[in-house]
Amino acid sequence: MSATLLELWQRTVCAAPGAPALFDAHAGRTWTRAEIAALGASWHARHGAEAQGGLVVFGEPNGPEWLRVFLGLLGCGATVAALDPGEPVVARRAVAEQIGADFLWLDGALQPTGRRRTAGRAAFRLIKLTSGSTGAPRALRFTDAQLVADGRQVCSSMDIRPGDVNLGCVPFGHSYGLGNVVVPLLAQGTVIVSGGVVLPHVLAEVIAEWKPTVFPAVPALLRILAEAEIPRARLGSLRTVISAGAPLTPEIAQAFHGRFGLKVHNFYGSSETGGIAYDRTGEAGWTGRSVGTPLDGVQLRFGAGGRFSVASPAVAGRGIFRAADRGELNAAGELVLLGRAGRMIKIAGRRIDPAEIEQALRELPGVNDAFVAPHPERADALAAVVASREFGPALREALRAKIAAWKIPKKMLVVPEFPLTARGKTDTRRLRELLARG
Repeated sequence: MSATLLELWQRTVCAAPGAPALFDAHAGRTWTRAEIAALGASWHARHGAEAQGGLVVFGEPNGPEWLRVFLGLLGCGATVAALDPGEPVVARRAVAEQIGADFLWLDGALQPTGRRRTAGRAAFRLIKLTSGSTGAPRALRFTDAQLVADGRQVCSSMDIRPGDVNLGCVPFGHSYGLGNVVVPLLAQGTVIVSGGVVLPHVLAEVIAEWKPTVFPAVPALLRILAEAEIPRARLGSLRTVISAGAPLTPEIAQAFHGRFGLKVHNFYGSSETGGIAYDRTGEAGWTGRSVGTPLDGVQLRFGAGGRFSVASPAVAGRGIFRAADRGELNAAGELVLLGRAGRMIKIAGRRIDPAEIEQALRELPGVNDAFVAPHPERADALAAVVASREFGPALREALRAKIAAWKIPKKMLVVPEFPLTARGKTDTRRLRELLARG
């Protein structure tokens, strides 16, 4: 039987208890493995008997307190549902109700929800929450083995080593943060830097002082760093820069490289599967040709219309999941995304994939991102929101040279940047609201 995440952490601590585990940039303090382990043990000693075997919802900022609660919950055999720290209390209570949680960790205390405990939860270690089509969260249940497998596949494919230092900007409780930041610490001792405010100059200071070597990021963060007047040397400790959570445009990848001399490695995955594909060379993101090759241990199976399934030991459930995206492998074995399945729109009797128009818009000079949807008022037309500094008429004229006239959105809103969710992903609900109001 494979080791649990807690057992791997205990082995990591025993191997070198005095080694650093967390650099808390906000407090200016280094936490050793033994000290972080003691934090988890203290939480368990105080709350473990009550939380034993239960389902607990919590949301803490990245840092020692997050690890204290998470390790304490692991120690008492609880199932964990980690929320973004910015979620308001009313939203946390609603999530706890929707997923049938036993407790909500809030203000330093376990607050019972009044739900009756459900048998069989001990088989699961963590619940990832992802938005469904109705906006209500879907609860995805993962075992220890699946969480460990995702972290192992990420570290192997991205060459994240025990001696590396991970910059912990993405939320620890998000699928990206768990696989790229938390599990590497617990399973192999990869140090985390946390506590830096996500503002370009502050983040650059954190990197210069604490010298992380791996930077899991989102495209919006890379863009604002590239646009800031930051000396290249401030980011000189970085060896690997990763982009996930939203599409990485060639413009962002090229701008970041031009500013700091670092290639950006595209990373594609989902909450259901963990990591799927990774651009090992950084060339695919530079050109926009693909999202990289499958991660070590990941198999892709393609069906009709480009729908593909992801199989790996990290996938929730029975180890295979049919992705919502369509795609194909190019001659280099890289995954090329062809748009979302089910997004086809019929315009004047002809079917069109919005992803085709979004890609054409992203290829225009000055365009950072694009979102295309049915026109909110006309059944025979499309609408688009474009993140750009160009004016709408100029974009429309440039688009005429790339696609047929009937495919050009009748309504086009231009915004400086796209709104993001707390997880760093494009907030498509907000974009639809903009189209409805604009």
